[in-house]
Amino acid sequence: MAESTKARFRVIVLASQKGGAGKTTLAAHLAVAAEAAGAGPAVLIDTDPQGSLSAWWNVRQADTPALAPATVAELPKKLGELAQAGFALAVVDTPPAITEAIRAVVGAADMVLIPTRPSPHDLRAVGSTVELVSQAGKPFAFVVTQAKPNTRLTVQAVTALSAHGVVCPAIVHDRVDFAASMIDGRTVIETEAKGKSAAEMAELWAFVQTRMTESTKTRKTG
Repeated sequence: MAESTKARFRVIVLASQKGGAGKTTLAAHLAVAAEAAGAGPAVLIDTDPQGSLSAWWNVRQADTPALAPATVAELPKKLGELAQAGFALAVVDTPPAITEAIRAVVGAADMVLIPTRPSPHDLRAVGSTVELVSQAGKPFAFVVTQAKPNTRLTVQAVTALSAHGVVCPAIVHDRVDFAASMIDGRTVIETEAKGKSAAEMAELWAFVQTRMTESTKTRKTG
């Protein structure tokens, strides 16, 4: 693999022990947002046996982002092939579990995002995910998802998560347009480009891109 190819290929992993936190939705939206921002070509990798991300992509009409299904065991080899093929970004969806296989996936990441709903159950479940990512020495951030507007619980969740790591400033709110867009292979960026949900996704991508750039600079100077 050429050094220039290595330098520009980035891997984002969505990881969470708790199911239903929105990993698949975020993975799809991040890849589309990256393409829209000119940070592609992007490829989605579905390592979840449920295959929800693949199902979304299969009904999608747009040519981008690409999809590369892979098991967690196949991921290292697959990432090398995708980097060689000229992709700039891979967004990896993972099953809701904390296993040695997930540990290997996290180990391949340039950035790990931990989606977390503002609920006591979700907040209690983040510990094992944070421990896994921290042991791997990977930069990570929490993304608060399915938040209700102007609720104390959301503020409390952000405060609680901040004690464990960086929290993305873009709060992803609970809106029907997210679920509706996922039904027909699109994203809110495409169904309502000027809506609040699309703005949240654009802000999320900008945050992730900045964090990955900062992390790369830190590694080079460290």
